[in-house]
Order: sequence, then C-alpha cells, then structure tokens
Amino acid sequence: MTREQAHDLVRPRFSNKNLFKHVLAVEAVMRELALFFDQDVEEWGLTGLLHDLDYEETMNRPEQHTLVTEKILQEYDVPDRIVHAIKSHNDLAPHESLLDRALYAADPITGLIVAAALMHPDKKLASIDPDFILRRFKEKSFARGANRDQIKSCQDIGLSLQDFTAISLRGMQKISGELGL
Repeated sequence: MTREQAHDLVRPRFSNKNLFKHVLAVEAVMRELALFFDQDVEEWGLTGLLHDLDYEETMNRPEQHTLVTEKILQEYDVPDRIVHAIKSHNDLAPHESLLDRALYAADPITGLIVAAALMHPDKKLASIDPDFILRRFKEKSFARGANRDQIKSCQDIGLSLQDFTAISLRGMQKISGELGL
C-alpha cells in the first residue's frame, strides 16, 4: 500500500477534521521516529496514518477499535507488522517490536503538542519548544486526554521524554500547514 492509497482510504472515514489531523500528526511523528531509528520511513508513516482508521466507527465500542481496521486492511497489501502495531496501540496485541512501542507512545503525544501550540498566542507549532511542552506535561489538568504514562513509554524505545518530545515536535512542524498550526 502506498501513502497515497492509505490517505485515500483514511480521509473519507473521518467526518471530524480534527481526528483526520490527528492521524496526519501521528504519521508525521512516526516518520520522524523512523528517521531517528534508521527504519523504513514509508512503513512507519503508513502505520501512523492507518492507526485510527476505524476510530469513528468504533468510538462507542472501544474494545472493537483496531479490530475493524484489521478486517479492512486484509483487502490491501499491508504487512502484518503494521497491522500488529496498530492493534498493539489499543492493547489488543503485545508491544513487541520497536514499531509497536513507537506507535503506542506517539499516539498521545500529538494531542499534548497540539494543545501546547493552541496555548501560544499565535497558535503555531513553530513558536513552541520541547521545554514549553514538558512544562505543560506536568500539569495534570492540561490536555487530559493525552495519557502521560503512555507518552512516558517512550523510554521503552530508548528515548528520554525530552528527546521523544523534540523528535515528535520536529515531525509535526514539518506538516504544520496541513495541521493548521
């Protein structure tokens, strides 16, 4: 599956533009992590782009989230390791590979970064830095949906919270126009 095919599959499945921006943000973070770890950038990007393919369909049935995606992707040439990583981000498969663990940590940090950018007067990713984001990270009431323990699992891929935040922010800054930030 190419990035264009994945995009064409994902885009119509999101009526909520912010959910679509979320998958673009996770794709960007995953691509940046792939560069850092010298992994397949396209494969890691696809994993991020496809990870919430069934989100709107399963939002009221969270135990089904990613299982519907698994069924949808059977019709496409998507490597099993991508499907496994997608399932593992919802804890429906073990976090075994670097790809699995990276997606698990990347998913929630995008929300934290977006919330931090929206706090800034110009609401731009270019105006924030990892230290600003990490100060917000410590505030329990800030971006409540961004699971702090899941973000801190970046240590399972050998990254400090500071380095993981910097890599994630850099990835998202590369697509700031698409994110409207």
